[in-house]
Amino acid sequence: MRIFSGIQPTGVVHLGNYFGAIRQWVELQEGNECVYCIVDYHALTNEDMKPDVLREARRELALDLIACGIDPERTILFVQSDVPEHTELCWILGCVTSYGDLTRMTQFKQKAAEQEFVNGGLFYYPVLQAADILLYLADHVPVGEDQLQHLELSRRIARRFNYRFGELFPEPQPILGKGARIMSLADPTRKMSKSYGPEHYLGLMEPEESIRKKIRSAVTDIGLKPGQEMSPGVANLFTILELVAPTEVVEGLRREHAEGKLLYKHLKDVLFRHLMEALAPVRERRAELAARGDIDEVLAAGADRARVIAREVLGEARARVGLD
Repeated sequence: MRIFSGIQPTGVVHLGNYFGAIRQWVELQEGNECVYCIVDYHALTNEDMKPDVLREARRELALDLIACGIDPERTILFVQSDVPEHTELCWILGCVTSYGDLTRMTQFKQKAAEQEFVNGGLFYYPVLQAADILLYLADHVPVGEDQLQHLELSRRIARRFNYRFGELFPEPQPILGKGARIMSLADPTRKMSKSYGPEHYLGLMEPEESIRKKIRSAVTDIGLKPGQEMSPGVANLFTILELVAPTEVVEGLRREHAEGKLLYKHLKDVLFRHLMEALAPVRERRAELAARGDIDEVLAAGADRARVIAREVLGEARARVGLD
């Protein structure tokens, strides 16, 4: 299978990103042709994104991805804006996209409600996302449930283009994320996200003392009675623990909870210890990669490989619609 996925360079990679998506990306490299993109054009829809921050965030994210296990030797890893074919195909596909479909995008409505200034890029975001995927004739796209609507739009766009101009694009199928849904430590009713503020996420490369402090202050509940149902905050701590600790450790703490004997301070200390052990290889690898100082060259090589595919597909699309 050819697999495409993208991630915005909007700052810190947190546990939700890692366990919910990136770890799956790493696994999908085995036996598949993977194209992974740092989508900096998409990041421009964020009102607060500063140019210097964006430039640095692209490099930092690339280092994080490689440290997590993305292998640029067997996977195409590149920065979106280094392959201008994305934006030209976006315009072509926009001309076969229904305005009504774009107005029904749930994520647009949610984000527009949170922003004082709603830019056109935010509205057109799903068309560029479709171009990102279809430009590489991707068969499958790993997505979370919140992205299924966008992927279905990509499928409809491909179908409409093929109907009008002849078969070119596959209709990409979803690979649903199998990672656990990790919630905010400060508000466990919300998904872990950078957009809510630093107290709501745990960064993969965050200083150890900061991680310790956030875990110790994580929301739990007032007290326990034997057999009491777990509160969302406690359940979230167990969700993370299950990802990083041996089964016997998790089961032992679950028994203590069921018996009403679990001390939350102990739970948090155990979680912190096992989390740091699990992240240690990634953090060490990240430091080694940063010291090498060749990340720009790695990304440039990835863009060269991406453009081999992109030029051919865009050339065919231009010919189909009459531009060549």
